[in-house]
Parts: sequence; C-alpha cells; structure tokens
Amino acid sequence: MFDDVLAEPEGAHSIDCVWRNSFKCFNCGRNVCYKILTFICGLPIALFWGCLFAMVSFSEIWCITPQMRCLHVTLYSVKKILSIVLSSVFGPIMETYGLIFSRIHITQSHGDPPKPLGSLPGNPPRNGVRPFKN
Repeated sequence: MFDDVLAEPEGAHSIDCVWRNSFKCFNCGRNVCYKILTFICGLPIALFWGCLFAMVSFSEIWCITPQMRCLHVTLYSVKKILSIVLSSVFGPIMETYGLIFSRIHITQSHGDPPKPLGSLPGNPPRNGVRPFKN
C-alpha cells in the first residue's frame, strides 16, 4: 500500500534510509490512526449496525412475511380466474401470431435496396407527394 500512495518515479529516488524510515512511519501512523478511530467510533458504529439489522430482521419476520402470506391466500382465487381468462382469450391470439410469424424467412441481399412504393414506375404520386428520384 505504501508504494501505491508514495511511489517515486524512475530516475528520482531518495536515499535508502529515508525510504525505509518513511515506510515505517507510514505504516506506524496508519496503524495508530486506525486503532484510535476504531476505539472511538467502533463501538457506536457496531451498535448502530446491530440495531439496524435487528430492525430489518424484526420487520421481515413479524410484518412482511405474514403480509405476503395473507396476500397469497387472499389473491389465490383472483390468480385462478385471471389465468383462465388470459389463457382462453389471449392464448389463441398468441398461437395465431406464432404461426403467422413462424413463416417469415429473412435472407441477406447484396443488391440495391428496394425502392419505396410511391417511386415505382407507373404509379402516380399521391396527395402531392413526389416520387423518390435517385
């Protein structure tokens, strides 16, 4: 970590004893600061997170899970009715769409792109729209 923070570029190196002592000071300062901060802030932060996880567990066990079970029991009949209606109304429609779109075949063309319908020879322009010209 020391080399990442205090990296010297090539060609600009300090004396070895300075580099070694800087490394020792960096590590000592980091460790002492970490220990002081954990001593001052560690217990209150741990208490906060412990209480937060206790509240989340409490709400999940005593509130959310029973509500979800109640909704599951209450809405079971709605689920059955909706399933029957959707399968009888939209099932045949989706099956027909599947049969229609299963017949589409796409091929790769290397020729000129097709011209718009209004630009075909022999078709008069519609509603003041002029035909496409190359």
